[in-house]
Amino acid sequence: MKTVINIKTDKEIKISAQKLAKEMGFSLSAVINAHLRQFIRNKEIYFSISPQMSPGLENLLGKIEFDIQRNKIFLIPYRLERSLKIFCFFMKILLP
Repeated sequence: MKTVINIKTDKEIKISAQKLAKEMGFSLSAVINAHLRQFIRNKEIYFSISPQMSPGLENLLGKIEFDIQRNKIFLIPYRLERSLKIFCFFMKILLP
């Protein structure tokens, strides 16, 4: 027998979750039900408080690290501030 659960969440969270679930071929209900089943089966809840890099940021930093290892990147002091600003900009965009 099916039942309905009403929860309150921000509209943006719901829309983003629905979009992501659809991209992965699931309904939001299927995703929530899977999490509820896992919660019952494992009797634990996992929350991560540490920020995780998005795949885009990991890829970008991997390319930079590769260039550093090949001595392809040279830090010039007067450009450091600009480089840091660009890095912070990408952090805001690419972090989930």
